[in-house]
Amino acid sequence: MSPTKLLAAALLATLVACAGWAEAAPRAARPASAGAAHAGAAAQDVRDPATLIAALAPLGAKAAVARREGDSVFLTVSSPAESFSAQFAGCDAQGRACQAVLFDALGQAGAPTSAQLNAFNQTSVMCRLYEDKSGRPHVEYSTLLFARDGRAELTTHLGAWRGCLGDFAAFQKDPAGFLAGAP
Repeated sequence: MSPTKLLAAALLATLVACAGWAEAAPRAARPASAGAAHAGAAAQDVRDPATLIAALAPLGAKAAVARREGDSVFLTVSSPAESFSAQFAGCDAQGRACQAVLFDALGQAGAPTSAQLNAFNQTSVMCRLYEDKSGRPHVEYSTLLFARDGRAELTTHLGAWRGCLGDFAAFQKDPAGFLAGAP
């Protein structure tokens, strides 16, 4: 997904959230809840890591809590196509009502140069690349989470993240070629 498309998706998600359109969506357009009404309400809270775990399952991805550390909850996610982590931050004592989430994926060996990583960051609005202490490249995407966010916002963030993963894969294959075609 191009940086322009990612920006448009993020702006649309913001407009939807600000205008309250997500809450005004017809009940039939909302995902069906499993179990009791209370469980359904909890499943809609995107600030709860369990909501992301449940949302990824139908997509063929397996997500699980890896650990809790302070006010953060760390998930590992794997699927036949990709593996990544998600860190929920600013969570309450139960590991819910989190204020933000950061998605992170490790790149392949044979890292691009630091100059190429920096050039990618100058072309992308939503995705950030960095090099870890061992010299391996990572891509990350982060967003704030709000109590009013629902399935539409979660879907938008997952779409943006998948766009980051796609751009990162293309960039790793041919950094110079990717950057030559970047805006």
